[in-house]
Amino acid sequence: MHKNQSQTQLDKAKGLLLDPLAKELADKVEWWHLNEVSSDKAELFPVAVTGNGSPLLLIHGFDSCFLEYRRLVPYLKKHHQLIIPDLYGFGFCPRPKNRDYGIESIITHLLKVIEKEPYRTKLGVIGASMGGAIAMELARRSSSCINRLLLLSPAGLSGKPKPVPKPFDQIGVWFLKNKFVREQLCIKAFANPEQNVGIEEMQIASIHLDVPGWGRSLAAFARSGGVANCGTPPLKQPIEILWGKKDKILSQKEKDSCKSLVKCRNEEICESGHLPHLETPEIVASRWLNK
Repeated sequence: MHKNQSQTQLDKAKGLLLDPLAKELADKVEWWHLNEVSSDKAELFPVAVTGNGSPLLLIHGFDSCFLEYRRLVPYLKKHHQLIIPDLYGFGFCPRPKNRDYGIESIITHLLKVIEKEPYRTKLGVIGASMGGAIAMELARRSSSCINRLLLLSPAGLSGKPKPVPKPFDQIGVWFLKNKFVREQLCIKAFANPEQNVGIEEMQIASIHLDVPGWGRSLAAFARSGGVANCGTPPLKQPIEILWGKKDKILSQKEKDSCKSLVKCRNEEICESGHLPHLETPEIVASRWLNK
């Protein structure tokens, strides 16, 4: 079958990856046709699938990709079959013109991912940053399929959608395309960048930017208002939230607002910034596995 542009771009990226764990995870990517999402047989979506055991869905954050979970995977794959999709409009997903790239499309895409292969047991879900809010909304829409959630520095549980009008949507795209800006955002996301941010992290933070339509889908997402107010109404499933004590992305006010909305067990990880699954994957894994 002729590869689409996104598949070709991922193949190219795989050959350039410096992080061994990222290379290993990239080799696990499958390309799925999703009913009611794929417009034709050629429009396939990337999903990394690895491990054995009960199914566990991992949802990445804003302007990221499945590689965000490269350090957590080794701790979980002996216990779970891990399903790690790129969110609709992000990562290495195809990005056709004239599509909606707001949260409704993101949720629809994820619902079709988990419907693709019916699982004999219910899904667990881990969501990081924006992926935490998306995990909440997904669990709300699919309560019969999802039995438990772990949120990592969740963003988008509170607040209201803030649509970004033209031409400011394009200014935002230009800003996020800038190499210096991306490097600084990468550094800011870690508690200890001197120790944990090297050329491998910088590379992965930007490796998906050359996917055709990256700027177009990002601008459309901004115009949609992004992801917000996903913390209510309450969920029936058990939830646990891990925060980085040294998070430089989320303010204490934002954390407190989320805690007031979602009544569950909260824990702060002293050694972590905004990305516990990258800085302290062993702690994240232990919290998930030790129910």
